[in-house]
Amino acid sequence: MIGTYAAALAVCVASLAIGQAVIALCGRRRWSWASGPVGLAILCAVCWGTVRFPGDGSISAIVALLMLAASLAYLQGRGLWREALGAGWPVAVLAALGASLPFIVEGHFGILGTSFNPDMSQHLLAADQLAHGHSGQLIRQGYPLGPHSIVVALNKGLDIGLVEGFSGLSVGVAVLAPLAALAAFRDLRALPRTAAALVVGLAYVVASYFAQGAFKETMLVLFLLAFVLFLREAAREPSESQLRFVPAALLGVGAVYTYSFPGLLWLLGTAVVWGLAELLRRKRPQPSFTKAALIAVGVLVVLVAPEIGRMIDFHKFETFNPNGPGLGNLFGQLSPFEALGIWPSGDFRLAPGDGAVPAAAYYLGAAFGTVLLLYGIWACWRRRENVVLSGLFVVAVAYLAARVGGTAYTAAKAIEIAAPLCALTILLPLTREVPWFLSSDKAKKGTTESRRSQLATAACVAFLAAAGLCSALALANAPVGPPSFSSALAAMRPLVANGSTLIIGSPELLGEDHGTNFLAWELRGGRVCIATREEVGGKLPQGVRYVIVQGSKRKPPFKGLRLRKSVPPYVLWEVKGPVAKKSVCPLIAVRQARQGPAR
Repeated sequence: MIGTYAAALAVCVASLAIGQAVIALCGRRRWSWASGPVGLAILCAVCWGTVRFPGDGSISAIVALLMLAASLAYLQGRGLWREALGAGWPVAVLAALGASLPFIVEGHFGILGTSFNPDMSQHLLAADQLAHGHSGQLIRQGYPLGPHSIVVALNKGLDIGLVEGFSGLSVGVAVLAPLAALAAFRDLRALPRTAAALVVGLAYVVASYFAQGAFKETMLVLFLLAFVLFLREAAREPSESQLRFVPAALLGVGAVYTYSFPGLLWLLGTAVVWGLAELLRRKRPQPSFTKAALIAVGVLVVLVAPEIGRMIDFHKFETFNPNGPGLGNLFGQLSPFEALGIWPSGDFRLAPGDGAVPAAAYYLGAAFGTVLLLYGIWACWRRRENVVLSGLFVVAVAYLAARVGGTAYTAAKAIEIAAPLCALTILLPLTREVPWFLSSDKAKKGTTESRRSQLATAACVAFLAAAGLCSALALANAPVGPPSFSSALAAMRPLVANGSTLIIGSPELLGEDHGTNFLAWELRGGRVCIATREEVGGKLPQGVRYVIVQGSKRKPPFKGLRLRKSVPPYVLWEVKGPVAKKSVCPLIAVRQARQGPAR
């Protein structure tokens, strides 16, 4: 627990301070809620750029600490923290509490989402390899490892374990996203401002991806949301600084080092659509605007240039193959209506009616959300919320492209990335129609009893309540896996490739810690049985050649075994004589492991 929250606090404080210092250097004189995402983007790039230096992450930790100290010194005496603390602390506390629901419900801390998605095993292995100066498959494939480098820096600088580091990073992102959303609701009173920011930052599908430990997707959502809101503020609060768009470029840098080139597509698409809209509105671009935009593009190009070779390698990754992962850990195509935030299921993968809630509740929520989204689009158009509409247009196009030319797995990610912008489009104009939501200096006089304001009040409160409860349901349903990680089991995979393997785990690991899927993923590609000692009994299953026992004892669990290898916390045994050709253990293929193999 201490390691998880220490990592989350370190990520949030460093991101907010570094980001705000950079934004202030670029000409902004007031607090910006984009500071957290901007700072996190910088940390992704800097930590990845230094993690491969001698020290295997120690230099990353030192550089991050120096950047934090310099940022705090620069911000000292500028009076920027008052607004941040005043409006931000209730959002930060409630977001942290929401992100803690999985641990509270499960009763322990550990690897998020193990039985939903075993991919965290690969991420932990990649971080472990970085921390020990080794190269691995993800590194060689050009996989973006900026977040992993932050976890390694936490490990080296604060002695935080890798599991706690990833959990803390995920919690930190879950806090920074609602804080970033506050930029859209500055003129609201404290209660509605907090509620709206939480619903946007922790929209249902985003909460569901947090629940399965998918930190890269939640980080990309954070960067896109902050990008849209930062450009919105830049358009509404003109500045003569030629560096005013540089923070937006840094968000693009963070997207690259988190999600490689696909992450940049959403941000660049939004910028292009918004730029065209502004060009049509203004007829002729202002010279200062053009120069500031070109400087931002230049910064983006320079900072992502070292990653271009890896991005070229990454385009061959299996995710981009329509015949590759396919469903992944899904059961089928997700409904795009999940992006609207009202989906009363603890498992976002379930179709309407497959859970405890009747299908009618899903359809009613989808219809209600659709009406509000259409109204929000119309109202945003009238209010000239061009940046928000540009972002919404881009995420809609991205989803259609993924649905038509991609897989269910990629389409689901597109839905997750679209969810906060859908909630933003709904709430941004709707909250302005509720007079008592507005701060005293913004309140509309004489409209408290109007029919329109009454309808807006009912719709807004209903949406906030329904969407908030759905997000909380997704968070409370998140499984929490083993509290520690060792690369020992993955290292044994080549040794057991030519035979079936029985893994004997503790009841706590396989039951309370949801370790079955995690262990199967570690040994994917072979035939694997997973059971407790009590379930196996005294007889070795048919066709098993290898037995892996959790623990350091050298006593064989069955007769006729010889010790093959011991790498705590696992011991590998091999059958001395011949074994039956036919094995009762199922083949754990990569796709099957992702979807959740049976024990």
